Amino acid sequence: MGLALSSVVKTRARELGFDRIAIGPAEPPEHGAALEAWLDAGYAGTMGYLHRGRADRLNPARLLPGCRSVVAVAMSYNGSTAPDDDWRPVSRYARGRDYHDVIRPRLVELGEFIRTAAGGASRVAVDSSAVLERDLAARAGLGWVGKNTNLLTPSLGSYFFIGIVLTTAALPFDQREPDRCGTCTACLDACPTRAFVAPYVLDARRCISYLTIEHRGDIDGELAEQIGEWVFGCDVCQEVCPWNRKAEPGREPTLGPSGSFGALETLLELDREGFRARFRGSAITRTKRAGLLRNAAIVLANRGERSAAGALSRALGDADAVVCRAAAWALEKLRAGREVAP
Repeated sequence: MGLALSSVVKTRARELGFDRIAIGPAEPPEHGAALEAWLDAGYAGTMGYLHRGRADRLNPARLLPGCRSVVAVAMSYNGSTAPDDDWRPVSRYARGRDYHDVIRPRLVELGEFIRTAAGGASRVAVDSSAVLERDLAARAGLGWVGKNTNLLTPSLGSYFFIGIVLTTAALPFDQREPDRCGTCTACLDACPTRAFVAPYVLDARRCISYLTIEHRGDIDGELAEQIGEWVFGCDVCQEVCPWNRKAEPGREPTLGPSGSFGALETLLELDREGFRARFRGSAITRTKRAGLLRNAAIVLANRGERSAAGALSRALGDADAVVCRAAAWALEKLRAGREVAP
């Protein structure tokens, strides 16, 4: 009965568009102590919500009392975006529709299917919930945690989202995936900001994804230069991973790019309403207007885009001080580059 139930749950998950499914125990995560040490070391930067939800992340039963099983699912976002198109400065995961809006309704439907088939209760979680979804997914056998701290699978690489269904139903567990990173350190070596303290340990305060998305306020000049051309997120440690060279293409069309991202100078002209209208339904709203305009100014300077001087000069009068200071930094960098150019 248990194996048959597991089979129908996995079949339903695939029908809902998930690319890989694994089932494991809903026990306190193995790396709970490592999480606490990571938080205590300050590596979370200004992500205070990780501290506030610490207790919940260390015990899934706080989210769903009596939970016994975890159904972990993966949905690939590995699209076919050409590397030279205008979406290049945006991390792959954010080039389409906001993944929360795509995945969460399907997780709810999967949870309801499990409740109907097996009884009991269920609760779903994407990365906005206080659950260590990567840790639970690895224990379930969805993949292994790579040295760049991403979950990896042989078929999907790391270009996928994780969804979790906690359930009080007792389901048979899958076997775990072994760590297949071996001696490879490509991800650690490629990081532009040297954000990895050690294999499997990321100092978010130096991570380009954190700086361009989660961090509020100014970005230190040295780190700003190391951001390179990333306006939102960063895929460097994933792009160099050998497993991603073999990754299957994603099947969900809404996660792929729709339309053009556009010239960066146009971002500097967006007011609050314009920002909301342009990025409605996109994960890019996470960085908020000030963060995105700050990032755009930095990247224009890093590119040496002297034609953007006019837009940057107008941004000096922006109502947000962070945008003003980023524009001033960018203009100074462009002036310095002009002075040393042959």
